Amino acid sequence: MTAQARRDDLIAAALDLFGTRAPELVTVDDIVARAEVSRPLFYRYFPSLRELQMQALRTVTDGLVDRLATLEEGPPEERLRAAVRGLVDVAAHYREGYVALLRSGSVIATSETDAAIDEVRNRAVELILEALAIPEPSPLVLLTLRCWTAVVEGALLSWLQEGTVPRETLDGWLVDQLTAMLAATDAHLATTP
Repeated sequence: MTAQARRDDLIAAALDLFGTRAPELVTVDDIVARAEVSRPLFYRYFPSLRELQMQALRTVTDGLVDRLATLEEGPPEERLRAAVRGLVDVAAHYREGYVALLRSGSVIATSETDAAIDEVRNRAVELILEALAIPEPSPLVLLTLRCWTAVVEGALLSWLQEGTVPRETLDGWLVDQLTAMLAATDAHLATTP
């Protein structure tokens, strides 16, 4: 197995464990047992548990950015719905890692994870502007889109933790939220001198 393949295997083991418990509760022993490797081999690839946690959580954010980057062709609303479906899929796939990434007070939260989250948020705003063909958005439109990304994050956290809304309802509701928010912004811009 190549060095990169071994690193990826350890990250996959950590993410698999994050599916059953919070990252801060997963130990090196848990990871080496899941990956079927020794502790010394673990430390050959990662200097610390914290480094592996960061790489695993980076895998989640990279998955979100990659999903956003592969928008379908078609009308803006269809593209947006596909992007939201993709985000929900990635969040569900990496459930515990996603929750740990966005949960306040997590021992995993650092300036590096904050930067990774900001990258996902900024990419989402860029793609929405692109899909809506808005090359130079007003400050109010940018504020609307940034607020909507907070709505998406909050909704996904609630959905992952509580599971009270059916999956097929979540996508459409989130897109409808953005549509309503942009309509309110447009109405405000139309009445503002």
